[in-house]
Amino acid sequence: MRQYEVMFIISPKVEGDEAIDAVINRYQEVITKGGGEIEKVDKWGKRRLAYELKGFTEGFYVVINFKSESAAAQELERLMKIADEVLRYLLVRVEE
Repeated sequence: MRQYEVMFIISPKVEGDEAIDAVINRYQEVITKGGGEIEKVDKWGKRRLAYELKGFTEGFYVVINFKSESAAAQELERLMKIADEVLRYLLVRVEE
């Protein structure tokens, strides 16, 4: 298994802690169903964006550190790419 880190920005259209947690849990399930394990979930909270993205000036930042096979990471990236609630994401493999 490889070490990964994904950072993503949730759209401000997703309001309320429960809705944000539901988005985060959806992506955590993708990782765990793919045989991965979550090491750390860091919610940075709502922050102002450096520039406007899709008409928004702020978003909810989340960072997830996990271990998984590359197939689970690819599926996570595919789902984030087509999701409306994710403004931007960055998935990187962490060197040990």
